[in-house]
Amino acid sequence: MVGDTGPSPETSGHKKADLVLEGGGVKGIGLVGAITMLGSRDYTFPRVAGTSAGAIVGSLVAACAAKGRDVSCLIDIMNAVDYTKFRDKTPIDHLGPLGEGAELLLGRGIYKGDYLLSWLGEQLKNLEVETFRDLRISAEDDPESVLPTNERYRLVVMATDVTSGQLVRLPWDCEDHYRIDPDDLLVVDAVRASMSIPFFFQPYMLPGTKTTFVDGGMLSNFPVEVFDRPDGRSRWPTFGIKLSTRPRQNATMHPTSTTLELAVSCLETLIDEHDAYHLDDDQTTARTIFVDTTGVSATNFDIDAATQQKLLASGKSAADKFLTSWPPAGFTAEGSWTTKPQT
Repeated sequence: MVGDTGPSPETSGHKKADLVLEGGGVKGIGLVGAITMLGSRDYTFPRVAGTSAGAIVGSLVAACAAKGRDVSCLIDIMNAVDYTKFRDKTPIDHLGPLGEGAELLLGRGIYKGDYLLSWLGEQLKNLEVETFRDLRISAEDDPESVLPTNERYRLVVMATDVTSGQLVRLPWDCEDHYRIDPDDLLVVDAVRASMSIPFFFQPYMLPGTKTTFVDGGMLSNFPVEVFDRPDGRSRWPTFGIKLSTRPRQNATMHPTSTTLELAVSCLETLIDEHDAYHLDDDQTTARTIFVDTTGVSATNFDIDAATQQKLLASGKSAADKFLTSWPPAGFTAEGSWTTKPQT
């Protein structure tokens, strides 16, 4: 269990940066590498936004911030994960390819996604975090905050509400959309909703609702603008961490020999292109850490230890390179634009 809670990121005296973490399945190991490098350079993280794998990692970063823990503990957590267990089959799946095909035809996804709930729930419990109440930013944490009440949380995750056909930000939209007290929402439920990769994992319903959620990456896999103020001013920067090289470099080849591979390939293409427009903005790329994931597939849950370490090292290297040129032209060290924001 966690001991005494340390100072909040807002009052710790360390350098601060909000984080926006892209989704990417098992490639999320690269996010951990980048974040731990930032942490080793004296950065703390008041708020984190993420989608899918970015939501998983982001929830752990936010829990560390809430409890005054160093993010270096994430390396041991991720190294201990048995990624094959994320492919938790349904009873029909055990019939083999025929069963998997039946699950696809029924529109439920091949894997249940229950292991994520149990594994992440245990990790968060070890950090003494259960609901978003445990991640609330109090007036004592940040007396200078001007955030709306519904946004005063250390974590926000993106999920796609396919019942109403819209992107939702959990827990920010809980009360208005679902009449759920955001303080009472379990962090693992929000993350599970965000990582429901269509065709691969079964969709998810938040307890107490009849709303179906799938992966937030369907509508926003890299919500880099989520913490931006309209006037472009800020007290500290927002750093995006993207699980790819810069646009149009080293395109990843997706296998398409089976129905599932074709479906996942179509989905990944859709997600990649949907958020590509962000990267046409120089002020976005200037604050984005690009982690080269060396062609690893998001759904390669058979990933071996050597590849995991390669992703971790790639994330560290990308963050180290990024910090050598921060802040770039057009930004202050606090992350405010010194030039007019592009529209």
